[in-house]
Amino acid sequence: MPKNKRTKKFATMKRMISANDPRIKPKDRLSKPKEKKIDPHELKVHQVTQASSALFFQYNTQLGPPYHILMDTNFINFSVKNKMDIVQSLMDCLYAKCIPYITDCVMGELEKLGPKYRIALKIIKDPRFERLTCTHKGTYADDCIVQRVTQHKCYIVGTCDRDLKRRIRKIPGVPIMFLSQHRYTVERMPDAYGAPK
Repeated sequence: MPKNKRTKKFATMKRMISANDPRIKPKDRLSKPKEKKIDPHELKVHQVTQASSALFFQYNTQLGPPYHILMDTNFINFSVKNKMDIVQSLMDCLYAKCIPYITDCVMGELEKLGPKYRIALKIIKDPRFERLTCTHKGTYADDCIVQRVTQHKCYIVGTCDRDLKRRIRKIPGVPIMFLSQHRYTVERMPDAYGAPK
């Protein structure tokens, strides 16, 4: 026997529970308070993040020799692949004394990468490299670097990572150092310091 085809009924309302149904709890029966109407004459308060005192327009006054370079994992790896002496190459790029900084998360990331990157680990343990301790959980270096740079505008960030570069470009007054054509180049460095473009 064939089944009867049921057609959909149009314009039927969904059944709703009435307000005085015994299944509704007394606290849910109370009507919600209405939102306040916006007064056009009331003063509007805007929250604006305070600009760093180190910035004079877009010019960062905290930058200057000796330069503090905060390095990323891939910046070190690319330097090793291109057979560059990191400290010497930094000085050749900026024509001044440079202090390379490495955070605990960068160290952790390099250790996680295994024996393939043991040369990079050996280079990092050089006494010329300054170590910065991290207070956060995990070993994700990008967030750590971005947080440090927003707090203290005295660093130049050394990275070859596109996403990290994109994030740092949003922070005013922070130059980015990267590798191009087997040498270091600086982006967004003030002209007064004579950095190569």
